Amino acid sequence: MNNPLKYFIILLTVCVTVIFGLHILYLHFNHLPLFDHKIIPAYIMNYGLALGVYILLYSFRIKLKTQLGFLFIAGSFLKFILFFLFFYSSYKADGDISTLEFSSFFLPYAVCLIIETAALVKLLKNLT
Repeated sequence: MNNPLKYFIILLTVCVTVIFGLHILYLHFNHLPLFDHKIIPAYIMNYGLALGVYILLYSFRIKLKTQLGFLFIAGSFLKFILFFLFFYSSYKADGDISTLEFSSFFLPYAVCLIIETAALVKLLKNLT
């Protein structure tokens, strides 16, 4: 596929969907609550932010090619801020962040971050 943006969107969508499905299957087979701990908002937010950050980086790849790394870090900082605004208080409400709460946010975050980082590295290699 010649268009890196189209490839990224497809790859991210497929990977996040598969990981979400596996996550829900794991919860189901272990008789754990499927949609607690803000699992759906966590997946949607991480997917949307990864998509948005990559589209931003791709859009400015020529004009701001020496600052793409800083834009990527700014996107990561935005994810960090949104985690604390929308997730941290409810996860910490009982005084402890459980493994289920942690995995509900961290799993989609990690998957999106890995795919986003790999795509950025590939994008930067193609610019030189």
